[in-house]
This record gives sequence, C-alpha cells and structure tokens, in this order.
Amino acid sequence: MLPYAAYLRVYEPVTAFPEPARTLWTVYADSRRRPRRIHALGVEHREAALRLTASPPEVVPERESRDAYVRRLDDMIYICPWGTRLRSWLAFERFRGEHAAGVAAAFVPPPVAERAMSEFDQWKRAGRPLRPHILTSTWHVPLDWFVPFARGERCLMLGTPGTGYRKADDASEEPAGHGSATAAPARTLIYVTSMGEARRRVEAALPVVRENLGDGTEEVYLLSAGRLETLARWLGGFHPRALVELDYGGLVHLLDDRALRADESVAEMTVALTGMERGEVELTVAMYKRLLARWRPVRALEAAN
Repeated sequence: MLPYAAYLRVYEPVTAFPEPARTLWTVYADSRRRPRRIHALGVEHREAALRLTASPPEVVPERESRDAYVRRLDDMIYICPWGTRLRSWLAFERFRGEHAAGVAAAFVPPPVAERAMSEFDQWKRAGRPLRPHILTSTWHVPLDWFVPFARGERCLMLGTPGTGYRKADDASEEPAGHGSATAAPARTLIYVTSMGEARRRVEAALPVVRENLGDGTEEVYLLSAGRLETLARWLGGFHPRALVELDYGGLVHLLDDRALRADESVAEMTVALTGMERGEVELTVAMYKRLLARWRPVRALEAAN
C-alpha cells in the first residue's frame, strides 16, 4: 500500500538542465531499467521504508537520487527529478520544527539527527538548490493545489482486478464495482497542465483570494493568499515551458470508485473563485463547503485508531 500522500510535481524540458545532467537525463529517459510511472511511487516508498527501518534509521540518503519521473510531449522529454535527498532534508527539518525535542528523539536518535542537519547546512552553504521538483502533502490535497488546474486536465484511472486499468474521466459514468475501492497499481487521479497556465491561474486568483479570504495562514487546510503566494514563488522558480502535475498518489486508496468519479475538487475551486470575483456569495460558499466536506473526513483519518 502506498503512503497516504498527494504530490505536486514540476517536469522541466530536458533542455533546461545544464550539462552533463541534460545528457544523463536524456539517456535515462530511454533506459529500460528506470522505474516506469506505474511503479515509481512504490519504488520510492520501498526505498524510504528500508532506510527508516534500518538501525540506526537513515533519515536522509547519503547520495541524491538518480531517478526521475519522465513525460514526453511534442517530441520533447520532460524530467521531474525525485530529489530524494533534498526532500528528505526538508521533510526532516519540518518534522523537527513541529515536534518537541523529546518527541523527535524518540523517532530519530539525536546523533543521527544532528549529523543529517549538519550535512544539510553544508549543502546550503555550498549554494546548492533548495527548491525540490516535488511537493508532498500527507492525508489531503491542499486547497491551493487545485488552483493551477482546470477540470478538462483531469485523468482518472480506476484499476480493476485482473484487467489492469481503464480510463474513467467522465464523472457521470456509472461507478465500477458498486463503489468498492481497488488497490491495482494503475489506480490514479492526475491533473496535468502547462506552467504558463498554472502561473496564470494562480496569479489571477491571488487578488480575488486576498480580498475575500485574506492573507492569513492560521488554518493550514484553508485557502489563503499567503499560501497561494508561496505556491506562486515555487512555480516561478522553474522553466516557463515546464509541465505541472497534481497526483492524488496514495490518497486514491482512501476513496472508493464512486468517490473518485464524483471528485470535482478542481472544478469546484474554479467555480468558487469565479463566484468570489463576481460577488456571488451563495455560490462561493456552496462550492467552498463542498470542498471542505470532501476533504475534512479524509484528513481526519490521520488521527484514526
């Protein structure tokens, strides 16, 4: 079973990478040995689990990953490096900041933690990049992640036992399996858009959200201009012709087929923002309530016994 997390990824054109990385990624994209998309999350998860269950745990790998997610469009190769080492450092830094020292030490021995953070400080002092190509969110999809996308950019795949998968983009179709969830590897819900569209939609939403919802970040699960600005800065650090992907990841295993078909979070966010802009309060509130009603029960599972 995959971790209950969603992912926001940026794929840059292979030509955006400096040499020798450009040549290495080009060769990698054609390699038969690289993890294919359908298996990549599982490979990432297994590698992380092996590190964390070691004694002592290896919270950050010694070397940066040489793997990546690959897309092809119009004869161009697009690369999203896993960046496992950088993402591990960032995640561990956040973990230590959110928990008391005694609690953190119960998970990772202090000498291991101090060595990991010392190596991260060296990485920073060397001027190495601190912007990962992949953002991760456990137990929910942040509401601001829906803003860069449009309903028509959705791709839903429902895995069916013994038959691989089938595409089910139309939420009006009859649900498969009478609403029963499946755990086939191909079970995915993904949105993909161009970087230009993603930036345009976020920039257009910013003044609307600031005027109606404010800049605050007190409630981490709600939409705010502050979080949209953070997202805009992250997107702004990549190549303008990159691709942006929202992947529900392991969250698809918390939702049955009926719920996934009915999930119109991106469309509801679009309508909510349009309602805010036009001053249509009832429409905005209705869409916003639908979003919260869908994701609050999923987030609540984090604390379930």
